[in-house]
Amino acid sequence: MQSDAPFTGNVHLRAARAEDAAAVTEVFLASRAAAMPYLPRLHSDEATLWWVTNVVLADTRVWLAEDAGTGALLGFAALDGALLDHLYLRPDVRRRGIGTLLLGAVKEASPEELSLHVFQRNTGARAFYERHGFVPVDSNDGSRNEENEPDLTYRWTV
Repeated sequence: MQSDAPFTGNVHLRAARAEDAAAVTEVFLASRAAAMPYLPRLHSDEATLWWVTNVVLADTRVWLAEDAGTGALLGFAALDGALLDHLYLRPDVRRRGIGTLLLGAVKEASPEELSLHVFQRNTGARAFYERHGFVPVDSNDGSRNEENEPDLTYRWTV
Protein backbone atom coordinates (compact mmCIF):
# COMPACT_ATOMS: atom_id res chain seq x y z
CA MET A 1 0.00 0.00 0.00
CA GLN A 2 1.18 3.51 -0.75
CA SER A 3 -0.18 5.25 2.33
CA ASP A 4 1.95 8.31 1.68
CA ALA A 5 0.71 8.68 -1.91
CA PRO A 6 -1.29 11.88 -2.33
CA PHE A 7 -5.01 11.42 -2.89
CA THR A 8 -6.07 12.41 -6.42
CA GLY A 9 -9.75 12.84 -5.52
CA ASN A 10 -11.11 9.98 -7.62
CA VAL A 11 -12.37 7.01 -5.62
CA HIS A 12 -13.07 3.50 -6.82
CA LEU A 13 -14.94 0.97 -4.62
CA ARG A 14 -14.32 -2.74 -5.00
CA ALA A 15 -14.64 -5.98 -3.07
CA ALA A 16 -11.64 -6.95 -0.98
CA ARG A 17 -9.51 -9.98 -1.84
CA ALA A 18 -7.20 -12.08 0.33
CA GLU A 19 -4.15 -10.32 -1.09
CA ASP A 20 -5.46 -6.99 0.32
CA ALA A 21 -4.87 -8.10 3.92
CA ALA A 22 -1.63 -6.17 4.47
CA ALA A 23 -3.04 -2.91 3.09
CA VAL A 24 -6.27 -3.28 5.11
CA THR A 25 -4.21 -3.96 8.24
CA GLU A 26 -2.12 -0.86 7.64
CA VAL A 27 -5.20 1.36 7.26
CA PHE A 28 -6.83 -0.22 10.33
CA LEU A 29 -3.78 0.39 12.53
CA ALA A 30 -3.10 3.92 11.27
CA SER A 31 -6.73 4.98 11.54
CA ARG A 32 -7.16 3.71 15.10
CA ALA A 33 -3.89 5.31 16.23
CA ALA A 34 -4.87 8.69 14.76
CA ALA A 35 -8.57 8.78 15.69
CA MET A 36 -8.48 6.92 19.01
CA PRO A 37 -5.06 7.39 20.63
CA TYR A 38 -6.59 6.50 24.01
CA LEU A 39 -7.13 2.86 22.99
CA PRO A 40 -4.64 0.35 24.33
CA ARG A 41 -2.54 -1.46 21.73
CA LEU A 42 -3.53 -5.05 22.56
CA HIS A 43 -2.05 -6.95 19.60
CA SER A 44 1.14 -6.88 17.56
CA ASP A 45 1.07 -5.85 13.91
CA GLU A 46 1.57 -9.51 12.98
CA ALA A 47 -1.37 -10.66 15.12
CA THR A 48 -3.54 -7.91 13.62
CA LEU A 49 -2.58 -9.01 10.10
CA TRP A 50 -3.51 -12.60 11.02
CA TRP A 51 -6.91 -11.38 12.32
CA VAL A 52 -7.59 -9.28 9.21
CA THR A 53 -6.63 -12.20 6.96
CA ASN A 54 -8.41 -15.00 8.81
CA VAL A 55 -11.38 -13.24 10.38
CA VAL A 56 -12.22 -9.90 8.75
CA LEU A 57 -11.58 -10.85 5.12
CA ALA A 58 -12.68 -14.46 5.58
CA ASP A 59 -15.90 -13.91 7.55
CA THR A 60 -17.30 -10.54 6.47
CA ARG A 61 -18.13 -8.72 3.26
CA VAL A 62 -15.45 -6.06 2.79
CA TRP A 63 -15.42 -3.05 0.46
CA LEU A 64 -12.26 -1.14 -0.32
CA ALA A 65 -12.07 2.51 -1.32
CA GLU A 66 -9.07 3.03 -3.56
CA ASP A 67 -7.58 6.08 -5.19
CA ALA A 68 -8.53 5.53 -8.85
CA GLY A 69 -5.33 7.25 -9.98
CA THR A 70 -2.74 5.54 -7.79
CA GLY A 71 -4.52 2.39 -6.59
CA ALA A 72 -3.66 3.30 -2.99
CA LEU A 73 -6.07 2.02 -0.36
CA LEU A 74 -7.95 4.91 1.23
CA GLY A 75 -10.31 3.01 3.52
CA PHE A 76 -12.49 -0.03 4.00
CA ALA A 77 -15.82 -1.15 5.41
CA ALA A 78 -16.74 -4.64 6.64
CA LEU A 79 -20.30 -5.94 6.94
CA ASP A 80 -21.32 -9.02 8.92
CA GLY A 81 -25.01 -9.65 8.20
CA ALA A 82 -26.67 -6.39 9.27
CA LEU A 83 -23.75 -5.36 11.51
CA LEU A 84 -21.27 -2.80 10.22
CA ASP A 85 -18.21 -4.33 11.87
CA HIS A 86 -15.61 -1.83 10.62
CA LEU A 87 -15.31 1.42 8.73
CA TYR A 88 -11.81 2.87 8.75
CA LEU A 89 -10.07 5.50 6.62
CA ARG A 90 -6.48 6.50 6.14
CA PRO A 91 -5.99 9.47 8.52
CA ASP A 92 -4.92 11.83 5.71
CA VAL A 93 -8.11 11.34 3.67
CA ARG A 94 -10.77 11.86 6.32
CA ARG A 95 -13.59 14.35 5.69
CA ARG A 96 -13.47 13.98 1.90
CA GLY A 97 -16.61 11.88 1.37
CA ILE A 98 -14.86 8.51 1.29
CA GLY A 99 -16.53 7.24 4.47
CA THR A 100 -19.89 8.30 3.05
CA LEU A 101 -19.20 6.32 -0.15
CA LEU A 102 -18.27 3.22 1.84
CA LEU A 103 -21.31 3.61 4.11
CA GLY A 104 -23.53 3.96 1.03
CA ALA A 105 -22.26 0.64 -0.34
CA VAL A 106 -22.92 -1.03 3.01
CA LYS A 107 -26.44 0.44 3.19
CA GLU A 108 -27.17 -0.90 -0.30
CA ALA A 109 -26.08 -4.36 0.84
CA SER A 110 -28.24 -4.17 3.97
CA PRO A 111 -31.10 -1.92 2.84
CA GLU A 112 -33.53 -2.59 5.70
CA GLU A 113 -31.32 -1.93 8.70
CA LEU A 114 -27.77 -1.66 9.98
CA SER A 115 -26.29 -1.60 13.44
CA LEU A 116 -22.80 -0.90 14.70
CA HIS A 117 -20.80 -0.38 17.86
CA VAL A 118 -18.74 2.74 18.45
CA PHE A 119 -16.63 3.78 21.41
CA GLN A 120 -18.35 6.49 23.42
CA ARG A 121 -15.23 8.68 23.32
CA ASN A 122 -15.05 8.47 19.51
CA THR A 123 -17.08 11.65 19.04
CA GLY A 124 -16.00 12.07 15.41
CA ALA A 125 -17.39 8.66 14.43
CA ARG A 126 -20.54 9.23 16.48
CA ALA A 127 -21.20 12.53 14.70
CA PHE A 128 -20.55 10.88 11.31
CA TYR A 129 -23.05 8.08 11.94
CA GLU A 130 -25.65 10.44 13.39
CA ARG A 131 -25.36 12.63 10.26
CA HIS A 132 -26.16 9.50 8.26
CA GLY A 133 -29.32 8.66 10.19
CA PHE A 134 -28.01 6.28 12.86
CA VAL A 135 -29.46 6.60 16.35
CA PRO A 136 -28.02 5.25 19.60
CA VAL A 137 -30.08 2.36 20.97
CA ASP A 138 -27.86 0.87 23.68
CA SER A 139 -24.81 1.65 25.78
CA ASN A 140 -22.27 -0.59 27.45
CA ASP A 141 -19.58 -0.15 30.10
CA GLY A 142 -16.91 -1.75 27.89
CA SER A 143 -17.42 -5.31 29.04
CA ARG A 144 -18.35 -6.46 25.52
CA ASN A 145 -15.14 -5.33 23.82
CA GLU A 146 -11.54 -6.36 24.40
CA GLU A 147 -10.40 -2.77 24.93
CA ASN A 148 -12.80 -2.48 27.93
CA GLU A 149 -13.83 0.89 26.51
CA PRO A 150 -17.44 2.07 27.04
CA ASP A 151 -19.34 1.88 23.76
CA LEU A 152 -22.68 2.57 22.15
CA THR A 153 -24.79 0.56 19.73
CA TYR A 154 -26.22 2.60 16.86
CA ARG A 155 -28.95 1.50 14.49
CA TRP A 156 -30.16 2.74 11.12
CA THR A 157 -33.46 1.68 9.56
CA VAL A 158 -35.37 2.79 6.50
